[in-house]
Amino acid sequence: MGKNLSQIIYYGPRLILGVVFIYASFDKILHPALFAKIVYNYQILPDGLINSTAVVLPWLEFIMGIFLIIGFWMPGTVVLSNILLVSYLGALLLNLARGLDISCGCFSTSTESSINMWYVLRDASFLLLSVCLFFVVFGPRSTSVSK
Repeated sequence: MGKNLSQIIYYGPRLILGVVFIYASFDKILHPALFAKIVYNYQILPDGLINSTAVVLPWLEFIMGIFLIIGFWMPGTVVLSNILLVSYLGALLLNLARGLDISCGCFSTSTESSINMWYVLRDASFLLLSVCLFFVVFGPRSTSVSK
């Protein structure tokens, strides 16, 4: 029972987060200029980093999604996914607190919907999955789970 549970905690979040990162990357990869406008609207990065972020970040999400699904370079991928998800959640919370009426840009470059608590809860749940995966990958019995 213990080994089955740890395998579920290992493979479940990997698959879910992998699909989420890949899905989140598609529209941003196809429309980098629109995504750059969304990144700009967050008012966090200096202007000189906006375009490069809008081009690199979606590809990073895509590659991380693939790595999570196939289980490649898990320690680095899990650390990076936690860093990105904490950053995303922080950016949402910051702009929600600022009261800015901006698009999330999480899964689409559409500007139809504004940041709200639903997005915060959704990203927090993704972060929770990623933190669980972190503890499985870096936990004391991490080698037995991945076999």
